[in-house]
Amino acid sequence: MNIQVTVVYSPGPRDVREVSLHLTASSTVLQALRASGFLQLFPAIDLQAAVVGVWGRKASLSQPLRENDRVEIYRPLTVDPKVARRERFAKQGARTAGLFQKKRAGAKAGY
Repeated sequence: MNIQVTVVYSPGPRDVREVSLHLTASSTVLQALRASGFLQLFPAIDLQAAVVGVWGRKASLSQPLRENDRVEIYRPLTVDPKVARRERFAKQGARTAGLFQKKRAGAKAGY
């Protein structure tokens, strides 16, 4: 019996690679990664250090897969998300962000 699995990897911003595979029912995350070809296509992926997940939850390489699972290979963060948000906010200014972006005519400040 075969199962269908999708393996997803994003080597860079706005670049998402997705491969659909048909594997045996007893396949693991590691077998799906090897069958996807991403390990050969992107040699920067280090299985010892890489974090992988199934449907957004961390998974071990030995975790068995089920029908229609989505295996994701995560990249390490290059910038702290909080720092990136602060920088974006500082660049666009307080008056053009969030609640203050659009005002109704005659509305009070902050509403």
